[in-house]
Amino acid sequence: MLPRTPTQPTPLDRLAAVARAAAHRPDEPCRCASGLVGVLANRDDGTVVRHGALVAKSHAPDTDPEAHRARLALAGHPDVGGVLLPPRPLPTQAPTEIDGRPVTIWPYGPPVAPDDPDAAPWEDAARLLARLHRTAPPPPLALRLPAMRAPLKVELAVDRMRRTAPDHPAAATVLSAWQTIPETNTNTTDNTNTDNTNASGPRLLCHGDFHLGQLVREPRPVGDGPWRLIDIDDLGLGDPAWDLARPAAWFAAGILPPEVWSRFLGAYQEAGGPAVGADPWVQLDVPARALTVQTAALALAKSMAERRPLDEVEGVMIDTCARIAGYRTESAPSAST
Repeated sequence: MLPRTPTQPTPLDRLAAVARAAAHRPDEPCRCASGLVGVLANRDDGTVVRHGALVAKSHAPDTDPEAHRARLALAGHPDVGGVLLPPRPLPTQAPTEIDGRPVTIWPYGPPVAPDDPDAAPWEDAARLLARLHRTAPPPPLALRLPAMRAPLKVELAVDRMRRTAPDHPAAATVLSAWQTIPETNTNTTDNTNTDNTNASGPRLLCHGDFHLGQLVREPRPVGDGPWRLIDIDDLGLGDPAWDLARPAAWFAAGILPPEVWSRFLGAYQEAGGPAVGADPWVQLDVPARALTVQTAALALAKSMAERRPLDEVEGVMIDTCARIAGYRTESAPSAST
């Protein structure tokens, strides 16, 4: 009988080992309850494993190393303290990447409860975004920070739809809406920015992928701390209107109630957020249309991959794309509509 070959640890096993090493000293036994250890996300663009008070994340395999280092340094910089959740150091001898995917360590913070929409911290989120947008890029990092990835992610979503759902009956509608988006608003890359002073348009600190899932409570010894922004993968310099685009798109589509949108936008403006002026839709119209296209394109790609029909919200975004394709508004509806 041949000897058994030891099973090689999977990338997920290796990431879990990093999380354990970060949470405990080498000679310390693990006494964490089962509910405090486990996989929080396992996707192609990011895998997250929790162990006690910490989480380990392996980022997307196509992550640009220099851009990633600049983003990670920004998240730990004191100038954005109180806005972004800061990273923790990797354990000694832990791998800096697993199968080409960079690995980072973060505190675990309780997220927004998905089953309690009335308690969603829209105003807190708006104030955090305003603070981020008002913060000058720290001088040591200013020339290293890449472009924020929000416009690029729209392009990637449309490309994914074209590859995986070209024959879906709604694909033509999404592409028609996509054609209304000016190319200058979406033609960008993730390359490190080497001359921010000559870049056209706003070049402010941006999150690049804001939604309520990017908020957690800062860990505290007793009780929950204030809300903080997480996820550095799309962080960078750009037009801050893109950070408001997803809530704006949801409002314009009728998904986000007008009163919630008014609270969010009002809190942002009261906090001195620079993304919008007296008429916010002057700045928000194009990014909101782009995020509608992105959401609809991903909905088609995912529904085809999962062999299921579109759900109600996804159908609303397709209908909104049809309206966008049918006419270009000079200004989007006001919050009082």
